[in-house]
Amino acid sequence: MTSSRKPRQLHLNAFVMNVGHHEAAWRLPESDVSGGTGLDHYVRLARIAERGTFDSIFLADHPAVFPVHRRPTSVLDPTVLLAAVAASTERIGLIATASTSYNSPYNLARRFASLDHVSGGRAGWNIVTTEVPDAARNFGLDEHPRHDDRYRRAAEFVDVAIKLWDSWSDDAILADKERGIWADPERVHPAAHRGEFFSVAGALNVSRSPQGWPLLVQAGSSEAGRSFATRYAEAVFTAQQSIDDARAFYADLKRRASGLGRDPEGIKVMPGLVPIVGATEAEAEARSRLFDEHLNPELGREELARILRLPLEDLPLDRQLPADLPDETEIEGNRSRYTLIVETARREHLTVRELVRRLGGGRGHRTFHGTPEQIADTIEEWFTSGAADGFNVMPPALPGDLSTFVDEVIPILRRRSLFRSEYTGTTLREHYGLDRPEATGLPIGQSVRRHGTVDEVLA
Repeated sequence: MTSSRKPRQLHLNAFVMNVGHHEAAWRLPESDVSGGTGLDHYVRLARIAERGTFDSIFLADHPAVFPVHRRPTSVLDPTVLLAAVAASTERIGLIATASTSYNSPYNLARRFASLDHVSGGRAGWNIVTTEVPDAARNFGLDEHPRHDDRYRRAAEFVDVAIKLWDSWSDDAILADKERGIWADPERVHPAAHRGEFFSVAGALNVSRSPQGWPLLVQAGSSEAGRSFATRYAEAVFTAQQSIDDARAFYADLKRRASGLGRDPEGIKVMPGLVPIVGATEAEAEARSRLFDEHLNPELGREELARILRLPLEDLPLDRQLPADLPDETEIEGNRSRYTLIVETARREHLTVRELVRRLGGGRGHRTFHGTPEQIADTIEEWFTSGAADGFNVMPPALPGDLSTFVDEVIPILRRRSLFRSEYTGTTLREHYGLDRPEATGLPIGQSVRRHGTVDEVLA
């Protein structure tokens, strides 16, 4: 008897940010330093990615300003930007980052339902709790919420958002002109939520969208982050430097999903990947050196001191990290990224200068250079050996490196039958091979409760 299960298909998101992910991208001669705030720039990137049949474009967000002297820091609201991009594209998914720490469930659920409607079912929400302490003071708080408290709030936030998206049954709109009845009130359910963080009374003022819910994406690999992802995420954006670490993370997340009664195939693990592509190995290495030559090591050292919670004088550029560093549990920011940075530096005996150079390409995501074949080989190895379901591709400079990836690497993946040659669906969920969730009309819908309560999962 032959299996009816379809062969696994690689998933690729184009993670686009300003003029590129490399810290030095904006300093390259060809970079348009005003591109990050122009709609035309992002439409162009989306069309390039759509030409490459990427699952989606992916936009980050942070409700605070990073040091303005270090890199471009102007960030457009991704839901607004992607609504405009939707009008200039047809199939590619549109994933926007939004914080559960500095938004309210009703407004955010409405924004994503609206994006899903105007895009014809292509919206995705990258759920973050925000690790930047400066954000707190932008929202009237004296202190940044503690790490685990942010995740408790996030869990309730997503529960409420789901109740709001489910508050309209799919068949609620009757549009009965003869009787003068627009919608059946029995099929519109108030959220009626009162919890630890939120009190939300009514139904959403947007009818149920094409996907039911946006695709739910999560970024974060700490213990609390993994527990949260296991309960909610349909795609997980993660950072690993080695294939062994990636395999361990992948196996752990799939095991946790099975333990909660989820199909492990219903949660896609997507490490970040910063590919520097050259026609030859020498050309790729030369381009990598070009990026490094434009890095400012002193500014990179300042950022590293912030992440590690150390005085700047404790990080001489040509010495390794101090032996005595805070434990991960003492970090209230991005715990998983802190651990990745420290472990990488220890394992490879990197000096601070070398570590700054390593982080300059993708802030802890794997950066490597090579020919198109070598890049494709790495992607295939990680995909076929249980390290990833796909990748968040993070071009070091935009738009050029995204075009190179689409024109040089994607054809190789297609020839190897790893990646689609054309879209077969119209919604982002269809690109991911995921079902559309049914509206239950129940408090904290059954589609959530079957994966455990907040206390059970985040305890």
